[in-house]
Amino acid sequence: MAKEFTYRGKTIEELMKMPLEEVIKLLPARARRTIKRGQLRKNPKLYKRILEARKAVDAGEKQKPIKTHRRDFIILPLMVGLKIGVHNGKEFQEVLIKPEMIGHPLGEYAMTRKMVKHSSPGVGASRSSRFVPVK
Repeated sequence: MAKEFTYRGKTIEELMKMPLEEVIKLLPARARRTIKRGQLRKNPKLYKRILEARKAVDAGEKQKPIKTHRRDFIILPLMVGLKIGVHNGKEFQEVLIKPEMIGHPLGEYAMTRKMVKHSSPGVGASRSSRFVPVK
């Protein structure tokens, strides 16, 4: 039997039913301060799209990812289960919001750098490459 997720002693269903002011009090200090200083007021379009997507998902409709450049947007309980396309500087990376992500910024889940993978040296790369057999 899988353990049910709780955030600061509240289940995800309880968090969804709580008013936003009560949820904000449960968040860590940095996230709480970001929201109090106007995250939702400064990003009304994104917040409105999130609310519309939440209503659509609750009604059983399929949801298209919400594209955004706002990597600093704090994840709220009403976003759980939504797909959000977060811009990483080059493209939008699709992120499925899980309950464990509450209180973290969106940018944490869209990596901006790729791992560097070097291959074998090519012809003319160095003096020693003269002796690398050409296939």
